[in-house]
Amino acid sequence: MVFNTGAALLDAIVLAAVSQEEDGLYGYKITQDVRKVIDLSESTLYPVLRRLQKDECLAVYDREFAGRNRRYYKITDKGAAQLALYKEEWCSYSAKISAMFAGRITR
Repeated sequence: MVFNTGAALLDAIVLAAVSQEEDGLYGYKITQDVRKVIDLSESTLYPVLRRLQKDECLAVYDREFAGRNRRYYKITDKGAAQLALYKEEWCSYSAKISAMFAGRITR
């Protein structure tokens, strides 16, 4: 993709992915889901997850799977509120850009 993905958009995409599952998602699954919409490496994802956890938008817990622990990330109430704000802002922003591309901006 030729457009850069800033921190706020990465946060919004990760929160949206994690919010899809009530019990949360583990890191590798988040990476796979996010890669369906943008190119993202695990080395980019994990700092985003840590930041969202620090900001109390994600809760973290471990669950055993096949003899190993998987770290799961679950959206919090604060994270859901932040995601709602991101969605609202995205709808407005993308509508304006689409209108500009379509030549529908009036002077």
